[in-house]
Amino acid sequence: MKSGKIFIVSFFVATLFCNAQDKGPAGKSAQMAAPTAASAMPVAPDTYVIGASDLVTVTVWKEEKLSGSLLVRPDGMISMPLLGDVQASGLTPLQLADQIARKLKKFIQDPNVSVVLNQINSKKIYLLGEVGKKGPLEMTPGMTLLEAIASAGGLTDDANTKKIYILRDDAGKHEKIPVHYKEALKGNSQFNLVLQSGDTIVVP
Repeated sequence: MKSGKIFIVSFFVATLFCNAQDKGPAGKSAQMAAPTAASAMPVAPDTYVIGASDLVTVTVWKEEKLSGSLLVRPDGMISMPLLGDVQASGLTPLQLADQIARKLKKFIQDPNVSVVLNQINSKKIYLLGEVGKKGPLEMTPGMTLLEAIASAGGLTDDANTKKIYILRDDAGKHEKIPVHYKEALKGNSQFNLVLQSGDTIVVP
């Protein structure tokens, strides 16, 4: 009887162990596949302008101590070993990579530098009125009117789609841009306006 009990217990433990092994890799794969906040953003490295509070990853080939994720400070700077403070705000990722490479030539022969944007925190738009979620919204590269409204939970049932407009400050000039919402919904890209940082979408 004792040997029978030992066999049953051993079989039960072995079964649990095998199940745990089967679940382990799958869970790990699912975790790796899940997007994170630090995932690289799909931006054009030669057009997107870095701003304060953006998160960038600087990679210097074969120089791990000089590589890593860096937050752009409110003064527009990032801090790097050897170089100290480096101006990042106001530059594209490509321009920042070139600037870092030039500065590193004093210490490294032919430095190979790349800069990738991980998080966009400096660009925001605002939504007011009859939308699901009012207030500031983080702006993604190339965000359009329809994308912004969808990200804010869409329009409420009381929204007046004929009187939506965008408030924009452009070089100190205040603009009120009328929105042709229904035309944009039909797929007419001319009316699905590309937004600028600081735009306010007003939905009466």
